[in-house]
Amino acid sequence: MNKLKYLFFLVPVVAVLVFSSFSSDEKTKTNTENLVWHTDIKKAMEVAKKEDKPLFLFFTGSDWCGWCIRLQKEVFKTSEFEAWAKGKVVLVELDFPRRSAQTDEIKNQNNQLQQVFAVQGFPTIWFAKAANKDGKVNFEQLGSTGYVAGGPSTWLSGADQIIAKYVPDSKKGPKPAKTKKKSKKIAS
Repeated sequence: MNKLKYLFFLVPVVAVLVFSSFSSDEKTKTNTENLVWHTDIKKAMEVAKKEDKPLFLFFTGSDWCGWCIRLQKEVFKTSEFEAWAKGKVVLVELDFPRRSAQTDEIKNQNNQLQQVFAVQGFPTIWFAKAANKDGKVNFEQLGSTGYVAGGPSTWLSGADQIIAKYVPDSKKGPKPAKTKKKSKKIAS
């Protein structure tokens, strides 16, 4: 009978501990659920152009890179980062997982972008402005960073210095009118 009383006491305690751990995980998820992380660069570029914001290209090894996981936990999954990102950048995750499956299209895209930005280690975050010129994508590289100790305030301070280089299309002003050049005809 004594073991039965102990069991009746132990079961509710374990249940409370289990459910409280689920609720704390849920709080972390809600911080990042409000952010949109694009995996398709073309769609992200459309959003960036529409919203007139720079791209935030996060090169990561999500399931094996310890520094990437640490950066996500210490910075990207915080309310400070969420508020900052919503107003300033278009988030793009370019993942190089070892255990998670990816489509060939995403793998190829991520590998091409890794080469374009000369990414040699993870995590690497590039801030860039993309433009289509003559059917080709050109990236104006604003700057890059990686893991920075000190939490969200320190990391965001560095990121703000990089994106200060971004010139929104709305601030470029109207394009000057083209003047007609007189064409010279060569007599034959």
